[in-house]
Amino acid sequence: MKIILYIVWALFVAAAIVALVRSMRKTRQQQQQMAAWPKTQATVTGSATGWTSGVGGSNRNLRYFPTYQFTDPQGTLFMGKSEVSLAEQPVPGSFLKVAYNPSDPNESLQVSTEPRTVMGCLIAFFAVFAIALFWFIGIFPLG
Repeated sequence: MKIILYIVWALFVAAAIVALVRSMRKTRQQQQQMAAWPKTQATVTGSATGWTSGVGGSNRNLRYFPTYQFTDPQGTLFMGKSEVSLAEQPVPGSFLKVAYNPSDPNESLQVSTEPRTVMGCLIAFFAVFAIALFWFIGIFPLG
């Protein structure tokens, strides 16, 4: 019976590693792409709302994704929506830093260190969780 538990544990660890690697690659790709893009100050125009997933029995929470507008060096106005969610509704007229693709300014991303911080926390959480599960399987009494 413990063999089955260890197999399930190994599948969980493999799935967590695959998910983390995919997320890290996406985050790294976005950051490398943004490094070459010009940065500018954008003005918050409002926000779009969304919900947290509520996974694991936790409550679903309302999240806000700022919408913004900025101008390129020629003075052309562009609009965008942040992928970085906020717990509080952003104040229209406030500023945030964005990077935009010079060949297609309609493609823009909010400059934020949050994805790297979240990724570091997730790696630490899954490592501790995997070790705790492995230990628990070892001491789990099976008849």
